[in-house]
Amino acid sequence: MLDVTNFAQIEAVRDCPTPSMTAKTFDAGRETLGGQALLFENIRGCDFPLAINTFGSYFRMEEAFGGRCFEEIANTIASFTNITPPSGLSDLVSMVKQFKPLMSMKPKRSKGNGRCQEVVQLVADGDVDLTRIPIIKCWPFDGDPQKVGYDYSPQQSRTSVGGGRFITFAGMHTIHADDRDAPKPKSHNIGMYRSQLVDETHLAMHWHIHHDGAAHWRSWKAIGEPMPIAICFGGETVLPYAATCPLPPGMSELLMAGFLQGKGIELVRAKTVPLWVPANSEMVIEGFVNTDCGPCGWEPKDGELGEGAVFEGPFGDHTGYYSMPDRYPLVDVAAVTHRKNAVFPVTVVGPPPQEDYYLGKATERIMLPLLKVMIPDIIDYHLPMFGTFHNCVFVKMRSQYKENARKVMHALWGAGQIAWTKVIVVVNETVDVHDEHAVFEVLSGIAIQDDIEVVRGALDILDHAAPEVGAGGKIGFDCTNATPRDGAVKIISINKKNGGDGAVALQKAHQENQRASIIFAVDSDVDPQNLGDVFFNFCACFDPSRDMHYFDTCIGFDGTTKMIGDERNGKAVRAWPPKLVVNNRD
Repeated sequence: MLDVTNFAQIEAVRDCPTPSMTAKTFDAGRETLGGQALLFENIRGCDFPLAINTFGSYFRMEEAFGGRCFEEIANTIASFTNITPPSGLSDLVSMVKQFKPLMSMKPKRSKGNGRCQEVVQLVADGDVDLTRIPIIKCWPFDGDPQKVGYDYSPQQSRTSVGGGRFITFAGMHTIHADDRDAPKPKSHNIGMYRSQLVDETHLAMHWHIHHDGAAHWRSWKAIGEPMPIAICFGGETVLPYAATCPLPPGMSELLMAGFLQGKGIELVRAKTVPLWVPANSEMVIEGFVNTDCGPCGWEPKDGELGEGAVFEGPFGDHTGYYSMPDRYPLVDVAAVTHRKNAVFPVTVVGPPPQEDYYLGKATERIMLPLLKVMIPDIIDYHLPMFGTFHNCVFVKMRSQYKENARKVMHALWGAGQIAWTKVIVVVNETVDVHDEHAVFEVLSGIAIQDDIEVVRGALDILDHAAPEVGAGGKIGFDCTNATPRDGAVKIISINKKNGGDGAVALQKAHQENQRASIIFAVDSDVDPQNLGDVFFNFCACFDPSRDMHYFDTCIGFDGTTKMIGDERNGKAVRAWPPKLVVNNRD
């Protein structure tokens, strides 16, 4: 972890009343530089200090990478992707020298204890009380289904003791059941998922169905055994990034971390689970994930919650909305190990820019060379802040033939984690893809009958606008031949009262604005002049399979809050979550 005791951008806070108050004290910052990192030294009812927002700026992200900028790392990766067969002995020697540093990036397994095991607390001995760890509550509705419209209490959810507190910044180490007897499991995965505090010795495990951790859990469920898990906090500064990095299949997060720091991550055996853990972690929570739990998609009206499960959530998410509660498996904690003077790292999850924004921008830059290998037509890409990393991507390409942009769209919709993207905007090489206003301008020039691609596919399960959990419409805009047109785009905000109001407002706006070929509708609390807010809300509240309205010479996009009466084309409207309010948390 970044040296929180010796770091110029860390501000110490002597006292904090409770773990739930740390998020209210914290100001993420809404500007380009990032917000202040804080160290809370004395939290009532807890045994550890807490560090928050340690990676929440471009500068601190580069510090985590040893002072290297994102482009430098990307260039190193690019050098490995541009290999040609050696033409002679001298070329072969040069190639060996180039690849030699990669040999040192493998993890280093050690016998004995690591620094993360200076103190060992066992549930079997009555030593563990997870409530004494400063696990935070980020938002007021977290952990209470009744606050988001369910007639189902935290007590019924089996999570009331935890008080809506969530682990938000840990690497979750798991392996596939097929590797359960392997001394060096090839499937060793690190993912960064949230985990809800249930009580003194239990957590709830939340992961998306397409994540490796969920796939591992299904493999253990298939053999009828609980899945071992190690939840690791801190450690080498490259580990949090590696846990979030969308790596190609078969590449380990441990290898990526070793590559980023120039040497392998030191590992030691966990105390109570058959896993290797980073030896320099601040803290490790060891346990077993119950596999008796049924699948997600459960509602209280469906009957019994079932064994080994809790009704996890709601949780204020990076989408700017609460993710709604669902059934997820219980973690039976077996041990907690930690350094003698451990500092507990957390992050506040919420609308951007939060700490995860800077982790995501690192991925955007570092992964560009690999994306260009998979899709050579791509020159550059940009993940706009308003898209929260899965709702929208801007892509620059050099179009060489008709429908080339559609080829790129479909390639992206089949490429790793970027496949979950809902909106893709493709521009040509003359447009600065990082200049969002320039992209919006060229979007105004598309031919609405020819330059829009609508498909069905898998979506991020946090997409509450999707008519089904994790499935819905996607849309691509081919702007490669577009020339900006004045007055072609109209943005309206409406005070929506009933389902269908969005469609009516779009029809009226079309009749009153005959020059407009594209009309976006958003809610009345969104300023139409603030394009970032407009498209943040549009991307969050729009599903292409349900919310597009074609008129004679115009297309309308309904980006308003959905409610009963907004169902169209056989596509449902699911329970709509409350929006997170940044400046008023009561």
